[in-house]
Amino acid sequence: MSYQKTEADKKTIRMKIAIMGIRGIPANYGGFETFAEELSTRLVQRGHEVTVYGRSNNIKFEGKTYRGVRLAILPTIRHKYFDTVAHTFLCVLHSLTQKYDAILICNSANAVFSWIPRLKGMPVALNVDGLEWKRQKWNMLGKAFYRLSEWLATFCVNEVVTDAREIERYYWERFHKRSTYIPYGAPMERVETQEVLRQFNLQPKQYVLYVSRFEPENNPHRVVKAFEEVKTDLKLVMVGDAPYNGRFIQELKSTKDPRIIFTGYVFGRGYRELQSNAFLYIQGTEVGGTHPALLEGMGHGNCVLANDVPEHREVLGDAGFFFVLGHNGDLRDKLQNLVDNPKLVERTGQKALARIRDHYTWDHITESYERFFMRMVRRQN
Repeated sequence: MSYQKTEADKKTIRMKIAIMGIRGIPANYGGFETFAEELSTRLVQRGHEVTVYGRSNNIKFEGKTYRGVRLAILPTIRHKYFDTVAHTFLCVLHSLTQKYDAILICNSANAVFSWIPRLKGMPVALNVDGLEWKRQKWNMLGKAFYRLSEWLATFCVNEVVTDAREIERYYWERFHKRSTYIPYGAPMERVETQEVLRQFNLQPKQYVLYVSRFEPENNPHRVVKAFEEVKTDLKLVMVGDAPYNGRFIQELKSTKDPRIIFTGYVFGRGYRELQSNAFLYIQGTEVGGTHPALLEGMGHGNCVLANDVPEHREVLGDAGFFFVLGHNGDLRDKLQNLVDNPKLVERTGQKALARIRDHYTWDHITESYERFFMRMVRRQN
């Protein structure tokens, strides 16, 4: 369900907003953290008071505010299964000592505690992200918990936010629950510096870029294997890592191909440098909603070769190319064709950039969230 701007929406009210369920800002991990940083700082610029909660084991920033955003850093349990929910539990308890006009909680796993701020009359929205139970890293108990969390999300919060039409459709068909569709955003500015390129001995437009956490359902191993069979002098730059999957990552990095470079996590300006200077961007994920790195690749004018799943089709439209997992050599063949046709790559990258400009800028996303929060506040009052 997408909101249309009404006369009431045009009269902006100053709101006190909290964002929680993430590792915190400044962003140094993944999509939700970048989302929180981009959204919160823009809401502050629009005159709102915003607090972003962070985890003490992740955020080393010393200040109490960041670009005008108030930071609330709380402890957590560093564990694959308890890190997120333990921290969010402390966040919602802390919120009871505050008076927020609206609270946005990220990640469907946090639905179990999302009702607590409502005890004090504070409206709560939950951005459910993708279908986490499909990820291979979770055992049976973890998958069951995520399925339970999806159900809890349908009544524990005031509003559910989905960032992809496919996820919006899933909640409607499975739970008959209407949600508010607000997609993820992307920057559009290119970065002219090349410090991180020099660090890894890279040249502009002389490498293919892959960005994601190194987990099986994100298919970094398939990208590496396909590239090993591509005839090209280009390099493959693999950006990412994973905190809980040592054996998989060790096997991934055992490639003998000297053209393949593993950078680990790269954030901030260095990450934008890599996106700005790539020849081609590969999106290999098969689980989740709208993937931030996909939009960021498009926003930097990259031609994208993406795994053929509905969420990627939704974002790319006709402004990119798709490969099919399981089809023998399809990723390799599509990659070889694009490597051999640089003019096609350049034209498609411009189409991707135009699509971001029309649908996915951060200013547009912030305006959608601002209207959404105002609706929540007015309904509560």
